[in-house]
Amino acid sequence: MRIAVLGANGNVGCRAAAEALARGYRVTAVVRDRKRVTNVPEGAAIVVADVSDADAIARLAREHDLLIAATRPAGGHEGDHAAMTDGILAGLKGSSARLIMVGGAACLAVPDSDGGLVLDDPRFVPPAIRPIAQASLDQYRRCQEADDVDWTYLCPPALLEPGERTGRYRLGAGELLLDLAGRSAISMEDFAVALVDEAEEARHRRARFTVAY
Repeated sequence: MRIAVLGANGNVGCRAAAEALARGYRVTAVVRDRKRVTNVPEGAAIVVADVSDADAIARLAREHDLLIAATRPAGGHEGDHAAMTDGILAGLKGSSARLIMVGGAACLAVPDSDGGLVLDDPRFVPPAIRPIAQASLDQYRRCQEADDVDWTYLCPPALLEPGERTGRYRLGAGELLLDLAGRSAISMEDFAVALVDEAEEARHRRARFTVAY
């Protein structure tokens, strides 16, 4: 399988690329600026592209079986999320290449909240991060409207941080996963495991899912 990781220099993207390489897949690391590449794992081919450019995405789609979109706008530029998402979806329109979009938890329901969203729960989304959470919810809605793209939307838990790779996680659908202590978390390493597992198994086509410990 040929996999292109968009945002491969980021925290999630570089781990997804490393996980895919470790399983023997051909990986292309797609970055915005070759001069600022610091995290791309050895063994990945590097391509410079603007993910908001639908033509660039279309070229990648012709050369790969799957695109993993792990892009995230810089703080204060949350409005860029829409352009990036639109470019990715437009470039994949009608393509045979699959897409796994790394999204946010904002679109998930909070357990025992009568359907209330993570976006509106200050325990999980304090005011400081609400702009990116709202942008992520908009991103998910754009995917839902893309009925001509073979997409999957992976929501992280409330807490996603660097840690250890255990290879273990729980799967969820439309609701935030909590442990017995009320914590919603997973390491970035195990999040990457879940990403590449989905790449292999394609269990959530045109749907969202989430993972946590």
